[in-house]
Amino acid sequence: MRDGRTAPGRARGRVLAAVAAVVTAAAGLAVRAGADGAVAKYAGSALYTVLLCALVVFCAPRTRPLTAAATALALSWAVEFAQLTDVPARLSADSTAARLVLGSTFNAPDLFWYAVGAAGAWAVLRVSGPRG
Repeated sequence: MRDGRTAPGRARGRVLAAVAAVVTAAAGLAVRAGADGAVAKYAGSALYTVLLCALVVFCAPRTRPLTAAATALALSWAVEFAQLTDVPARLSADSTAARLVLGSTFNAPDLFWYAVGAAGAWAVLRVSGPRG
């Protein structure tokens, strides 16, 4: 049986992580298009962290599930706390990509929803198989 410790297992892990990232991004865009208010906002926040977790696994397929989820959560929180400065807002004013990645306004409840996304991503990684 191949797992994340072998070269083919890492390649398979990268492919699955890339697919998960695309599916997560599509889900986030679908939520933004199909829902309003708090549902769209907080589902988007949770999915943002899930996307970051998939990208962590893509970049480092041997990463343990807890490490991948914690890294994604830390990155999400770092972006949110950066919104306490004017840098993300300035960058977001000129770029749709920056607005999607960095946001513009600090919102404390997002911190909780990022943790929800990280917990969900961790759970999926835990049941999806072993990693080195």
